[in-house]
Amino acid sequence: DGYFHQRVTECRYSSKDLQGAEYIDSYVFNKAEHIRFNSTVGKYVGYTEYGVKNAEAWNSDAGILAQELGNLERYCKPNAANHYSA
Repeated sequence: DGYFHQRVTECRYSSKDLQGAEYIDSYVFNKAEHIRFNSTVGKYVGYTEYGVKNAEAWNSDAGILAQELGNLERYCKPNAANHYSA
């Protein structure tokens, strides 16, 4: 009954010096991930027909990409200490 939509943002840390930190922003519809932004890749990648179309549109907007890349600095790196202390 109905549809399932989920957006998941996460920070991944590979070392305490934060050189390997990455920000991931994923969009899921009916349990299938259809688009993902990864700060290491630096752009959106689509995994479905709908996701590919959105990735092309969002990647062509420098403002959207700058905002997503900025989340690594604004969100992930300041919270790294919380991750390692947990």
